[in-house]
Amino acid sequence: MAQRQDRGAPGGLGKVVCIGVAGGTGSGKTTVAEAIVSRIGPHRIAYIQHDSYYRDLSHLPPEERIRRNFDHPDALESELLVTHLLALKRGGSG
Repeated sequence: MAQRQDRGAPGGLGKVVCIGVAGGTGSGKTTVAEAIVSRIGPHRIAYIQHDSYYRDLSHLPPEERIRRNFDHPDALESELLVTHLLALKRGGSG
């Protein structure tokens, strides 16, 4: 007997849904995201943190790096994050 697979998403997992959790520093974003992963299951979710997208400043001397504002939106490569999210939604890996 053949198994039916929903072809709506890669691997027959159904529709791909992106959930964003936003908030200020210390507001509980990680706690909420981890609760979602726990509820849905880590094997069914790609958990991506915006913190993984800080711009590479290794080319700058340490005294310049410490003057950077890491809370400013420009400190993050948000465009790259969006590119990766869209690729995942299409079924790719990046």
